[in-house]
Amino acid sequence: MTGSLASISFPALGTTVSVLVTEPGAIAAARRAVEGELAAMDVAASRFRPDSELARLNAAGGRRVPVGPLMVTALAVSLRAAELTEGDVDPTVGRALRLNGYDRDFAEVPRDGAPLAVKTTPAPGWRAIELDRAEGWATVPTGVELDLGATAKALTVDRAAAAAHAAAGCGVLVSVGGDLAVSGPPPPEGWVVRVTDDHHAQFGGRGQTVTVIDGGLATSSTTVRRWSRGGRAVHHIVDPRTGEPADGPWRTVSVTAGSCVDANIASTAAIVRGVTAVEWLTGLGLPARLVADDGEVVAVGGWPASPEAT
Repeated sequence: MTGSLASISFPALGTTVSVLVTEPGAIAAARRAVEGELAAMDVAASRFRPDSELARLNAAGGRRVPVGPLMVTALAVSLRAAELTEGDVDPTVGRALRLNGYDRDFAEVPRDGAPLAVKTTPAPGWRAIELDRAEGWATVPTGVELDLGATAKALTVDRAAAAAHAAAGCGVLVSVGGDLAVSGPPPPEGWVVRVTDDHHAQFGGRGQTVTVIDGGLATSSTTVRRWSRGGRAVHHIVDPRTGEPADGPWRTVSVTAGSCVDANIASTAAIVRGVTAVEWLTGLGLPARLVADDGEVVAVGGWPASPEAT
């Protein structure tokens, strides 16, 4: 970044949050707004907090559960994602994630462990969820466990960017775990960001530098949230049709769209879709960068070509 930008980074939701503003004096107000959105979503949609609304839904045994406005929105976004992707991004993968070993905050998940004791099965499917947006209630059938990880973080990013812009009164970029959204006037050169397999690598990592003017950018990757059970590699992107980690040719997919939510829906679905992802993304007209397991890079939808090594 150049010019008079100010930035701050801090840990939250098991990852790193970065906030950038075009007016240095506004960074404190922007951070407070972002922290408010992060805290609200954690209470609503965390799979690992027993007091979250999501935990109450999963434990309700099919009973109707009142949910607040933010959780209504988060559930609606997850169901929209499932419909748009024909089930590639499905919120009913919670049980599969738990059985695969992702049963606590990722920082606490053992990186190596014994073979999985219970075989995963296909996700029950998003159509099993009932949501009444007007009255504010939802039902999850007995035995179904929701996980909103594929959409709730991106939704938080969009909301946080908008809230930070309103609080700071200037251009804002918010990144949560490498997924980002911008709001307000960008800096003259745009928001210069680094796209890599691992967001922790930042500008020192192998990848590509791009400029974002508006909307959002999301990266889905099988290389970061990985662990092993009985010598078998496991990661957090589940194919709902099998309940197993997606086993396609792409290690990383990055997408830009009008919002971080839409970018993340597309990037996650592309990992799950595998070999058909390029044609699918091309048909949607979304700029995307797909990195194969062997490092080959495929750019579609106007994503800029890069001379850089991956």
